[in-house]
Amino acid sequence: MLSSIGIPGLILILVLALIIFGPSKLPELGRAFGTTLKEFKKSTRELTDDMEPERNKKDKKDMK
Repeated sequence: MLSSIGIPGLILILVLALIIFGPSKLPELGRAFGTTLKEFKKSTRELTDDMEPERNKKDKKDMK
């Protein structure tokens, strides 16, 4: 998705964010976004790890 935006698009987004939120709020927003993304990835990883034993059981049943 980001590959279709390109460099000029990213620069435009950054300039608009700077105008809207100001330079003092941007680090806070970046930190909040990073934390949210980290928690989302952790939850996704936990969910897939929980599903893995069930898949292994199903695969063993299918092999019999």
